[in-house]
Parts: sequence; structure tokens; C-alpha cells
Amino acid sequence: MDPVAELRRRGGIARTRTLTQAGVSSYALRQAKAAARIIGVRNGWVVLPDADPELVGAVKRGVVLSCVTVAERTGLWVPERGLRHVAARPNVARISVPPHVVVHWSSPVLPRRPDAAEDDLVNALALVAQCQPFETALVVWESALNKRLVDAQALRRLPLPAAAVAVLEQARPFADSGLETIIVFRLGWLRVPMLPQAWVHGHRVDLLIGERLVIQIDGATHTGLQRTMDIAHDAELKLRGYHVLRFSYEQIMEHWEDVQAIIMAAIAQGLHRASR
Repeated sequence: MDPVAELRRRGGIARTRTLTQAGVSSYALRQAKAAARIIGVRNGWVVLPDADPELVGAVKRGVVLSCVTVAERTGLWVPERGLRHVAARPNVARISVPPHVVVHWSSPVLPRRPDAAEDDLVNALALVAQCQPFETALVVWESALNKRLVDAQALRRLPLPAAAVAVLEQARPFADSGLETIIVFRLGWLRVPMLPQAWVHGHRVDLLIGERLVIQIDGATHTGLQRTMDIAHDAELKLRGYHVLRFSYEQIMEHWEDVQAIIMAAIAQGLHRASR
């Protein structure tokens, strides 16, 4: 059996023991190493020359990528990108990682495969809940639920840490963007009904507050035809008695006080009520 093909099938990284158990001979492994078709990066581990550098780095140090790093690599909405977090077994010896890398010494919720260089998403989410501020954790968890990468009912059956249980109790699968989660979370104290991704007169809106106040979030895709369609729908909503407020990513993330003040003023004027 060709070790390169088998290694490729396994994502480019594996233990030599796993490969030999799959039918790759020790002789074939030695030949592939000698020809630089595969590379030994740690005792008992080999990788392909074009293997994912982040995964290779994790294997070299005896850890697995986890927490917000796995969330970002999975495509979840992570407010602060580029953070590097790994997980190590609680009983392993001290490891050496770059100063900017955060190491989590904890037992996983789900057992880790011996060949894993990247944590299961459930384990990563559990660490996110314990590591990050509640708002950030909620954003990540709701993104995972929205993408149907995890199931809330199944998660409730697992022995989650207390911080993860608290996030799961509040997380909902409806937010299409982390910005929607942030707005709902930050305005929760107002005690007014808020419905993310509400269907209003033929289109979804990012957030419906009360019965008539629509919040729309303009991201990078709100240009060209999309922008024209959005403006047309705004006009339709206004003719039907709705009030539309649009905010950009920068406004929400960099100038939240101003955004909150505008929404609070709109609610104080009763613009969220159908009777207006």
C-alpha cells in the first residue's frame, strides 16, 4: 500500500502506527521518508510535505488545535480572528509553544482520537465557553447552531462544564451573523421582543424589535444589486408602517454606544409598536 496515498486520505497527517495498522509496510514508510515523499515531524508521526502548517505545528508540540482556533477554522463567526489556542492533556509534561499561543489543560467533553491534530468542534465550543467573554462565546455557539454543525438537544445530553451549560441555555440558532447575536445580547436588558431573521413582507430582516422596528446590518456584501434590493425593501416596509434602522459592522463593533442610543430613542418614541 502506498503510504502517500494513505496519508493523503487521512488529511496529510497520521501516526505511523495507524498507517501500518491500515496495511502500509514499515519498508514502504522508510522508502517514502528517504525519498522525502513523507516527513517525520515527531516520534511516531509523519506528514505530507504540503500538510496544513497549523496542524503540523500542533503535532510537533504534542497538542491539538482547539477553542477559538477551531471555531475560526470551521468557518464560525469569531469576533476576534487570528487567535491561536491549543489543548493539551492534563497529565502530559510541560510543552513549549510560542508566547502568543494559549494552552488549555483540560479533559475533553468527547474523547480525542489518538491521531487528532485538531479538536472536535464540541470540545472546542466547551473551551470557548470557559475561555472567552460570555458575549463572544454566545456569538460562536449561535454561529455553530445556525450552521447546524451541532445540535442543541444532543449537546444537553453531554457532561458539559458549567460555563458551556450557561451559554447553551441562552444560545439560539436563528442569528445569521454574529452581529445579530451581539445586538440582541446587548439590548436584552430592554425587555422588548426581539426576533432575529424575521420574515417580513416577502423578505428576511436581520432583526425585528417589537412589531414594527426593523434593524438591518450592512456588511461587505451590501453593494450593487444587493444594496438596490435592500433599499427597495426598506421603501416597502416604510409604506407598511415599519421603521428601518441600518447599521454597519464598524458602527456596531466600534461605536456601539451611538448605535444603542439610536435604538433606545426609537423604542422610547414607540416606533417598535404597531399602533404608531
